[in-house]
Amino acid sequence: MPNVQVLQKTVNREEILQKAREVGELAEAHALQADVDAKLPDIVIEKIKEAGFHKLLRPKTYGGQDLDYYTFGDIIRTVANYSVPAAWITYFAIIHETWPAYLPKKGRDELYNSGSLMADVFAPVGKVTDDEDGEGYRISGTWNFCSGVFWCDWIALGAIHKMRDGSEPELSLFIVHKKDTEIIENWDTIGLRGTGSNAVKVEDVYVPAHYVFPLSRVVKGATSPDGSYEDDYQIFNVPYLAFFLSGFSQIAIGGLERLVSDYKEKTKSRVRIYNNNTNEKDAGSAQRTLGEITTQLNSLKAIGQQYMDKLHHYQDHSIRVLEEEEREQLFAIRGHVAKTAAETATRIIITLGGNSLYRGQHTERFVRDLLAVAAHPTHLYEDAMVGYGKSILGLDGHPMW
Repeated sequence: MPNVQVLQKTVNREEILQKAREVGELAEAHALQADVDAKLPDIVIEKIKEAGFHKLLRPKTYGGQDLDYYTFGDIIRTVANYSVPAAWITYFAIIHETWPAYLPKKGRDELYNSGSLMADVFAPVGKVTDDEDGEGYRISGTWNFCSGVFWCDWIALGAIHKMRDGSEPELSLFIVHKKDTEIIENWDTIGLRGTGSNAVKVEDVYVPAHYVFPLSRVVKGATSPDGSYEDDYQIFNVPYLAFFLSGFSQIAIGGLERLVSDYKEKTKSRVRIYNNNTNEKDAGSAQRTLGEITTQLNSLKAIGQQYMDKLHHYQDHSIRVLEEEEREQLFAIRGHVAKTAAETATRIIITLGGNSLYRGQHTERFVRDLLAVAAHPTHLYEDAMVGYGKSILGLDGHPMW
């Protein structure tokens, strides 16, 4: 039995959302410096750990709780109301503690009992060879976009390799300790700067078999390799990638929610000096813009809710593998939310005019962050809509998402 405290109670929604607000408020107070440093300050990370977010979706055997997907999404969205980068790291802290559940017992015990945060990069760019010990593997390569790498001890890195017990090459994540890696500080981007998503380089690092997350097998419905130790574990009863990618939309919605709120408040007090000193709130164009962007936000909230509805449906019916059109519909939802949030954010800053460009007012930071969110490959709009359209026609959709 793992040496952790098993939490029997379910999540107190109001308590956990208050903790999310506290994380967000703290991150916002340090937002300008985080932008300069290209990483959140350590006190924000400690606040996330103090809140216990990273343990919420572990198996209950390892200290997890019954966290419904609506509250899961609301945690992320609430933090994003204040800081999109902090919401990104909060989201990743939660979901990265689910893939150890799919390791052999030795691996999951060691990772869960380490008390450390975890990071990953799915991109299959690593080169893997079988180690001469007849059991483990050796991995080399360089992976960009390792979000939160400064604060994580364990890093799972993607590579395609024919495993010893497999018949063909497959995508797996090979878990290494940060002490065996080199961090390349190349995170100099338009947005999401506070995530500290730097590159990681490894050179011929040994990975034991119990530190390999068999992603391709999990996508096909596999659970734990040594028998299901917790049949009712919620993540064992949903399509893994559909769950794993669900929070990106909540980040985009939370950031846009803040921008729409800011637009409303700034419109109330804005005076157009080049337009006869008129009050902007009395202008039909401003009123129309507020109505349109609020409606767009509400539509994104509704489709984000639909995504979480689907996760609950899958869990209730133990659906781990989706039909192609259903899988690609989720990709399309993520793509639509990301693109619409970024476009609406851009409209807001252009409509507000020059004063919104000052960094101290935060509007421009939220816009940059939402543009960066929309660039993530798991919800690139063009790929998402092509994949969905193909699946509607009975063809195979996107090969990954």
